[in-house]
Amino acid sequence: MELEELKVYELAMDLGEEVWNIADKFNYYQKDTVGKQMVRAADSVAANLSEGFGRYHFKETINFSYYSRGSLYETKTWLRKSNTRKLISNDEYNKLLSTINVIGKMLNNYIKSIGKK
Repeated sequence: MELEELKVYELAMDLGEEVWNIADKFNYYQKDTVGKQMVRAADSVAANLSEGFGRYHFKETINFSYYSRGSLYETKTWLRKSNTRKLISNDEYNKLLSTINVIGKMLNNYIKSIGKK
């Protein structure tokens, strides 16, 4: 199996791009305080999945999947802060929150499946 065949990885990659496109529109102060943190957290979801996948060891793959899940929750926090501070609309926030919830469920299922094959 290739990394790109994991649906959760592909969704995490898309999330990172969506967050980037949002933060790219922020002014300098907003980018420097919230935007950078939000983009790093969102990008880290897919990055940790790929690092764990490349380790070829169940325990390390699981650990990096946990890191990925932590980054997903961090992304959720930064998006909430962005919404509260009126940097993103309620529609953008709700759409991304829905995507995050789907990724979270998929991540949990992926973690449960590791080592059972």
